[in-house]
Amino acid sequence: MINSTIAAISSGLTEAGISVIRISGSDAIGIGEKVFRSVSGKKLSEMSGYTCALGKVISNKRAIDECIATVFRAPRSYTGEDIVELSCHGGIAVTRDTLRAVLDAGATLAQPGEFTKRAFLNGKMDLIEAESVMNLISAKSSGEAQAALSVKEGYISKQVNEIKAELMNLAAHLNAWADYPEEDIPAIEPEHLKNSLINASYQLRELLRKYDAGKLMNNGINTVIVGRPNVGKSTLMNLLSGHDRSIVTDVPGTTRDTVEEQIQLGDFRLNLIDTAGIHDTDDTVEKIGVERAQKKLETAQFVVFIVDLSVPLSADDEHIYKMIPSDIPVYFINNKSDRCTGSNMDDYDGLREKYPDKNVITAICTSLKNEGDRVKNNIEYVLGRYFLGRDFSYASDVISYNERQRSLTDKTKTVIDEAVKALSIWETLDAVTVLIEEAVGYIAELTGENVTDEVVDRVFHNFCVGK
Repeated sequence: MINSTIAAISSGLTEAGISVIRISGSDAIGIGEKVFRSVSGKKLSEMSGYTCALGKVISNKRAIDECIATVFRAPRSYTGEDIVELSCHGGIAVTRDTLRAVLDAGATLAQPGEFTKRAFLNGKMDLIEAESVMNLISAKSSGEAQAALSVKEGYISKQVNEIKAELMNLAAHLNAWADYPEEDIPAIEPEHLKNSLINASYQLRELLRKYDAGKLMNNGINTVIVGRPNVGKSTLMNLLSGHDRSIVTDVPGTTRDTVEEQIQLGDFRLNLIDTAGIHDTDDTVEKIGVERAQKKLETAQFVVFIVDLSVPLSADDEHIYKMIPSDIPVYFINNKSDRCTGSNMDDYDGLREKYPDKNVITAICTSLKNEGDRVKNNIEYVLGRYFLGRDFSYASDVISYNERQRSLTDKTKTVIDEAVKALSIWETLDAVTVLIEEAVGYIAELTGENVTDEVVDRVFHNFCVGK
């Protein structure tokens, strides 16, 4: 219940320099006073917000630890309630004992995400901003962190609220015009109404595009490395992963099964899969590896196709290239350029010309053995250009991924597009008004203005305790 006072370890239960126990609620300061004694003798109730005091945590008249107490006064706090934070030494035993003392003094152990949930319920942030907090905590790269922070600071909320305000103005005008004909309210020009809706649809489409880019950053891009045996697939796998993940030898067929690893390449997360060399074989184990490699191609989002320039084009090269789905972006590596005279380059150029339906976004001639860093940097650059459509400036252009938010944004756009279509076929303005109001309802659910308790509980269920 919202009037209870809750407490939890906000810094995680692990050995560290300091640990923070957060107390929030109407009795946070009273409970804090039961367990904290300042060196100066000043009570927490006598302290103003945003002030600290050095003292000790006391339990059963015994000092647990020396600590610093920080007071935040409602409503100028994270949750909008009175908060006391006890920063003690980061030992596991000390942290547990301090939390136990706070709970014994009358606090209730906080549920996952309950501090942020209270911030939402108390109007400190909307539901979009609240959801971004967990994305910020779980970010694995600076790009993910910047994307989550931009949402936390209102990047999405500002845009959707502007769209909602425009839609509400349109709906209000349409309703007033229909309900009060005697007031001589001017009708909205159909062209103006249609243009306003088309503009809203465009803005929502851009949000959806940025959600999809954020999904790739957060969930990772399924990246499959393919080629026939001994062309350099395992060399590239080890280069990208930063260690010897795959065995590299001059013996063809060394990799006989798929090798998988999730790696961070700059601001991109790659679900990297090194496959067995695809070729005709009678070896039972190799054959299974080849079949698995073929299946991995079916779920790929990005394919790195490697060929060996030092030998002529083979039937296996062409067979593998034909297997790559036409809609999947392909990074074509002509490897072992240090060993070739250039006589085979025409063969591989001809391969790409023979299958123009393949989505080859880059083709490079290189030596993975000697120019690995160049290839690695180029792959990162190409990923950014292809999936995000520009150079790297993620914070302003990518949204930390959230399926609930994307679904409601998509529903809003769909309804607005239906309203545009209704206008185009001269449906009544009453029908258009109903669709606009439906779109407003979806946006209100998106921001949390009109959302059920069940949805709110589900949103915060996956949060960590203490946030």
